[in-house]
Amino acid sequence: MIRVLARRSPDVTYFTRDPARELDGVREGGPGWWIRGGGDPTDPTCVAGVLASTARARTVGYDLVVAAPRAVSVLVALDEGRGNGVVAAHRAAVGAAIAYLEDRAVVVRERGGGETRTRAARWSSVISFTHGVNRHAEPHLHDHVLVGARPEGADVVLDARALVAHASAADALYRATLRYEVARRAGVEVWRSFAGVEHVTGLDEGYRALWPGRHAQRGEKVHWERRDIVDLWRADRRRVIPVGVRPAPTRHRGTLDEHRFAGAFEGRLEVARRHVAAAWADAAVFGQCASDVLSSVDALYPELRHGRGVHEATVGVPRARMLERVLERGARPLEPTALGAWSQRSRSLERARERSW
Repeated sequence: MIRVLARRSPDVTYFTRDPARELDGVREGGPGWWIRGGGDPTDPTCVAGVLASTARARTVGYDLVVAAPRAVSVLVALDEGRGNGVVAAHRAAVGAAIAYLEDRAVVVRERGGGETRTRAARWSSVISFTHGVNRHAEPHLHDHVLVGARPEGADVVLDARALVAHASAADALYRATLRYEVARRAGVEVWRSFAGVEHVTGLDEGYRALWPGRHAQRGEKVHWERRDIVDLWRADRRRVIPVGVRPAPTRHRGTLDEHRFAGAFEGRLEVARRHVAAAWADAAVFGQCASDVLSSVDALYPELRHGRGVHEATVGVPRARMLERVLERGARPLEPTALGAWSQRSRSLERARERSW
């Protein structure tokens, strides 16, 4: 899940003073990179310019923490030959997630004439910092994306509720894009299980126990040199207890998992565009780039196309699940998705109609 952390202070030295050398040689350049804007990413004054607020607001900006799934972080530690491709894929996926948030979650509320209106906005500049370890020296590929609280040209701060509301969809799009980009750039498949866990094809699941990522204590911040962290990881690997490799599914390659997609709406009364986008991205077992996910959603759900902010237009669950269309078309392709086809239920269409939602 993308974490949305409000920043009350303009002090950005936590980011500018961390060289994140644990990724030297597998990351292009230093840890800081501009998604929009420019300047020296190690200069605190330059980076602090990203943060913008108003005189009345306590929040000056947000730290959006985008973390790779555990298995992908482990891949960077185990396979240096693929490390460059994985880190590049991660940054591409981070950019896609931030683009979605800016398109749908960066809004301001304006009051006038007794009404409150929501207006789309954009950040004036966005900078991100790519790190490769956590405080327990475990592989942990993640970015800190810094943005301002007041959008470009606005007199008020953005509606923070919208950032929180769209964080799940942005995270799903990040992960779908990451799965797609890792296969394209690093030549290894990353797939998502029905339970919502990412797996790397050929990676022993014992590494999840070796480097669990969650600990009772927060740990101390250490600036690692690349050679030192590699030596530590190599020593750690001697303690791994192999538990086996989880085989990747074969029938979902190039398809959208209909079970996963439909199950995402369980318990909802109404479904907004952000819910459909998240469900679609999660159901793309082997990934899909965010732009393809969103173009497919907008083409198949035109009534949701213009939704943004907290209060989006909604549809009912049967419409969200596209039950009628699935029953009519069976396993044939559901254009315009580039995935090609649904993985259809094994039960007959007649039985599905009888048990329809």
